[in-house]
Amino acid sequence: MTTTLRALLLATLLLPATVVAAEPQATPSATETSDAVEVVTDAESARLAEQVKVEFLHAWNGYRQYAWGHDALKPLSKTPRDWYGQSLLMTPVDALDTMILMGLDKEADAARELIATQLSFDVDADVKHFEIVIRLLGGLLSGYQLTGDERLLALAEDLGTRLLPAFDSPTGLPYVYVNLRTGAAHGNESNPAEAGTLLIEYGTLSKLTGNPVFFDKAKRALVKTYEMRSDIGLVGERFDVITGEWTNTRSHVGARIDSYYEYLYKCWRLFGDTDCMAMWDDAIAAANRYYPEEVDGALWYGHVDMHDGSRLASQYGALDAFFPGLLALSGDLERARRLQASSFDMWNVHGIEPEAFDYRTRTVTVASYPLRPEIVESTWYLHRLTGDNEYRVMGRQLFEDFVEHTRSDAGYAALQSVITKEKADDMESFVLAETFKYFYLLFAPPQTLDPAEVVLNTEAHPIRPTWNGPGAKEAQ
Repeated sequence: MTTTLRALLLATLLLPATVVAAEPQATPSATETSDAVEVVTDAESARLAEQVKVEFLHAWNGYRQYAWGHDALKPLSKTPRDWYGQSLLMTPVDALDTMILMGLDKEADAARELIATQLSFDVDADVKHFEIVIRLLGGLLSGYQLTGDERLLALAEDLGTRLLPAFDSPTGLPYVYVNLRTGAAHGNESNPAEAGTLLIEYGTLSKLTGNPVFFDKAKRALVKTYEMRSDIGLVGERFDVITGEWTNTRSHVGARIDSYYEYLYKCWRLFGDTDCMAMWDDAIAAANRYYPEEVDGALWYGHVDMHDGSRLASQYGALDAFFPGLLALSGDLERARRLQASSFDMWNVHGIEPEAFDYRTRTVTVASYPLRPEIVESTWYLHRLTGDNEYRVMGRQLFEDFVEHTRSDAGYAALQSVITKEKADDMESFVLAETFKYFYLLFAPPQTLDPAEVVLNTEAHPIRPTWNGPGAKEAQ
């Protein structure tokens, strides 16, 4: 594909969407800011954006050298890893749109050709439905919108069709695993995130192919999850997909629940779905009533029981740190700012964030750091939606700490402990799909991607409603 055509398609992707977020304020320049206030000037921001690209390429080139054609790189042993025995090209699919947004045309073209010619889903493997949807289906759809390569859409449709049997439970809630070849599904104990974080991907597939079945199945699962909420409007951590009964009633905005909230709002943004907006309004009101806790003047979102709202734990962590960004995107900037300050405080305790943190005792309860992007995601949203330079300053520190503590000879390595900084032999594909993308977007020119115009799925794959063909109405 020519550079001119790619630029045209990218410009098409970034046309204004139907629903627009609040206009950001102008970012203050160095001359407009007091000398006493630390700033990141536009010139330094441009330098940081280039440095993010350099570090992204360090990770990508490590993958190319030691794991090309496989799902992921193990950066310490410099060996490949495949999730299910046979590669599904997890890293190339996940990283493709990041390379396109960064203008890394040579690398993006090589990855796209590998995907289009080598990726096959005719695999006798029981795959994790949720992870395959957000990483592979989302990545293929975004890659198709950014390049116009019909081969990527064909792969997405094949994958979506193979995944559909996951929804064949008595409740319509998806099983955890589905076999890509046989369609056999299993895994009864699921959670709101895995059942409710599917509609952006399946819905977009419906819109682009004109086949409404994908949208309908995913929306049914999201609505069912919402309908299972308690009398006070909260959902729990785990349920049985066959009976619809809760097996764990702990409620919060972290792991196993997090992106359920995200998709209620973003599916209204992307599809204009009024059901999603109504569910969001109800869900966020309950969340903002029961989760928040004030500790020494700081705002945290903790753990409560879904039925009576009684507090169970003062726990917050790396996954919870996405919530300030969602609050900001939905227009709740006051809460977003305060919760982001708490996330940054948690990061600064050990110079990088832990998986879980007790904010009352200020102690780490789960010390690992798998290179998560969520705090960077929220920093980007807050900078873009407020224009405040403090978030670029914050992002600069996050990036410098990230590089210092997780860079390895062949890429980037997760940490076994944020306290000791001991590395683990793991570099998840989401590092290239999300973490580096959000760092880049934070420092890159604002026209690179505007959150008022594009919806990013929970794996940071950008999607916008480009559909206007004959199947669009039928896929509503």
